[in-house]
Amino acid sequence: MKNQRNTELSDRLNGSASAKKALLENYRAAREAAAPQLAARLAERQAVAAAREERRLEREAVRTAEQERLAALEQARLEEIERLARAETEERQAAEKSRIARVIEDEAARKAERDRRYAARKARRN
Repeated sequence: MKNQRNTELSDRLNGSASAKKALLENYRAAREAAAPQLAARLAERQAVAAAREERRLEREAVRTAEQERLAALEQARLEEIERLARAETEERQAAEKSRIARVIEDEAARKAERDRRYAARKARRN
């Protein structure tokens, strides 16, 4: 036989309200029961985030140290190149001064030889 229950609008509304109330109570009870687990999960997430940030900072510190080391090596290399260039320039200038001094000495020697020959010629004529 069919359900002969008389379902009026107010009965249906009351049934719906009581069902919603029961669902809300079940939700609140489940949320209160899960609160310690939620706090534990939140603490675990924070710990993981802190560890991740620490590892990121370590990587950044290593990267910065490596960049500083490479910059120092590059600076040393540039200073060495500059020192070698200065040494080469000084050597070239010293060689040029030496060559000029030799040319002047040769000129003076030739002039002295010429003057000696001139004086000898004059001495022979007189």
